[in-house]
Amino acid sequence: MNVSFTKKQEEYISNQIESGDFQNASEVVRDALRLHEVYRHRVIQDLKAEIEKGWNDSSSSRSIKDIIQSKKNKIENV
Repeated sequence: MNVSFTKKQEEYISNQIESGDFQNASEVVRDALRLHEVYRHRVIQDLKAEIEKGWNDSSSSRSIKDIIQSKKNKIENV
């Protein structure tokens, strides 16, 4: 499998290896993929919880745009 990275991503990978936290680029990428999987799982769980609250609670005064923006803000602050 071949994967292309931006210059910034290549520099990040190199810095991680130079720091001694990883032995090679493959370890950095595998770690990033594991974290991405955890992150996606958390986002999906959060969305399911919000949907469940929506079904079970009374009507909300927030619009769909408000809810989406709230989630984006929460993710940016993580």
